[in-house]
Amino acid sequence: MISSTTEPLDIARRVIGLEAEALGLLASSLDASFTTAVDLILAAHGRVIVSGMGKSGHIARKMAATFASTGTPAQFVHPAEASHGDLGMMLKGDVVLVLSNSGETPELADIVAHTRRFEIPLIGVASRPASTLLRAADVALVLPCVEEACGTGVVPTTSTTMMLALGDALAVALMERRAFTPEHFRVFHPGGKLGARLTKVRDLMHTDLPLIAADRPMSEALLAISRFGFGVVGVTGPDGALQGIITDGDLRRHMDGLLSLTAAQVMTSNPRSVAPDVLAEAALAIMNDRKITCLFVKQAPELGWPPVGILHIHDLLRAGVI
Repeated sequence: MISSTTEPLDIARRVIGLEAEALGLLASSLDASFTTAVDLILAAHGRVIVSGMGKSGHIARKMAATFASTGTPAQFVHPAEASHGDLGMMLKGDVVLVLSNSGETPELADIVAHTRRFEIPLIGVASRPASTLLRAADVALVLPCVEEACGTGVVPTTSTTMMLALGDALAVALMERRAFTPEHFRVFHPGGKLGARLTKVRDLMHTDLPLIAADRPMSEALLAISRFGFGVVGVTGPDGALQGIITDGDLRRHMDGLLSLTAAQVMTSNPRSVAPDVLAEAALAIMNDRKITCLFVKQAPELGWPPVGILHIHDLLRAGVI
């Protein structure tokens, strides 16, 4: 075991500093080949097949996942599995992206040969322009030759950090060229906090609504509040438009002679509403600001249109928005 008197924090700062410097060199070294790679992927009718061996393979998996989640269909293929049948996953119309710091990784030979045999475009990423991989590639993305951060030159550290950053740069460039929006992003991220933050009101709202006509007695309003369980009932006019709401607070304020009153006499007029295509997170902000637990949903909140849904704060809690 190698011992060292260097403080761990000093080691950490040295490693991060070396990798940060390498990323700066990578950014300044990019040329027209990067644009060519982006255009090649955009023109493909199939998927991006990403491959690499060892630590480069782990980065390749991450690249494929990032591409796939941002609008560029992609799949990781392990080089060893490729040689035992998975080459069939690579078809005309695909683009193959291969990572290898040296560009001489022997396990990649069958993948490279397969792309040449079937005229599948090949993008190579390596640090040696004269390497077998980059000489065979249709597009060569050359990594700067820098020392690995391990200090011994044998542990992939700086090189894999550059590959990771290059993959992110490709993914973001493809996103922007495809005009990939948060709405598209949500399609591939329905679960977890990301999916919850991008959920729209229409995805969570209830369409069976607690409503009562303005001229109806409060006895009917109480029954509606109890039956639906939202703690609120909407009050509508003759045209079905939402004129007001009755909440628990309204009931407490009108306890004296409550059952002799009509819904219109007890309701709070002009309640706040929200459109169905608003993000659920924005609806939560309204609830927090107004200290309320329910919002009626209307196609045009600023107009007197009938409500189309109701959103309760418990719906936001269940969806993970809160």
